[in-house]
Amino acid sequence: MGMNRREFVRATALVGAGIAGATALVVKDRATASKTRDPVGPKTIRSLTVLNNVPKQENEDLLIRMQRELVKAMSKPVEQRKWVMVIDTRKCVGCHACTIGCVAENKLPPGVVYRPVVTEEFGEFPNVQLRFTPRPCMQCEQPPCVPVCPVSATWRRPDGITVIDYDKCIGCRYCLTACPYGARTSDFGAYYTDNAARNNSNNADHAIAGPHAAWEDQPNFEYAKNWDRSGHQSPMGNARKCHFCLHRLEVGELPTCVTTCIGRATYFGDHNDPDSLVSGLIAKNNCQTLLPHKGTKPRVFYIV
Repeated sequence: MGMNRREFVRATALVGAGIAGATALVVKDRATASKTRDPVGPKTIRSLTVLNNVPKQENEDLLIRMQRELVKAMSKPVEQRKWVMVIDTRKCVGCHACTIGCVAENKLPPGVVYRPVVTEEFGEFPNVQLRFTPRPCMQCEQPPCVPVCPVSATWRRPDGITVIDYDKCIGCRYCLTACPYGARTSDFGAYYTDNAARNNSNNADHAIAGPHAAWEDQPNFEYAKNWDRSGHQSPMGNARKCHFCLHRLEVGELPTCVTTCIGRATYFGDHNDPDSLVSGLIAKNNCQTLLPHKGTKPRVFYIV
């Protein structure tokens, strides 16, 4: 049987309680967590298991299923997880909710976009159509951005996510050139609002008139660490990219682009779990990867 309204409300509340508990615990241990390459510790894992109290339903929402599978994956050692993303281009409506959600989640400045949506027009008038292709970082198995970094500021984690150490990055942008997908951008320190005391002439070209907005000084929380933009500190001047919302995964939350997709076109999970939603989609559908001839072996698959 499916889930009635009361059961759904109860399940949603349990999910929220579990995430809130896990988040509170992780925030408490931020200082220790940020020093490791896999900040998820045993205490966090125990908190995430709270979400397992949500009973499995026959016709449960896909977001609930992916949330459950995320908890299952996070209970395993990091090297036993293999994160992948599946994007169903047949369902993408080009709303750009994933793009804006990502900007808000990671407090991205002007010129820094982790998940653009490429729009393609095809056909002949009057039979013209649009095709939308969201393009996050491909999290390649053979990432060309890693070996070109002269200071080893970027590397591939055991779970398949390629990350950047902002404290090591020197802003040489070799990785931007090496990425065949254009998935990396550089943070030039721009602001959306103008403030003569804070913006130089170059950044002012990107800003709009008005007082400097307080929310632009708020730190973002990538890689389980607070990054303060004041004083032109990191990540200003660094290369930046999608990281599958790693800071959200570590507290039991799905990537923002998955939860904001209004067409349920984006799926995320552990490919090492044969029963996961993403494993089933990859096995049953006509999945493709971008630029397979480059030999990068992307971990983002597209259903066309």
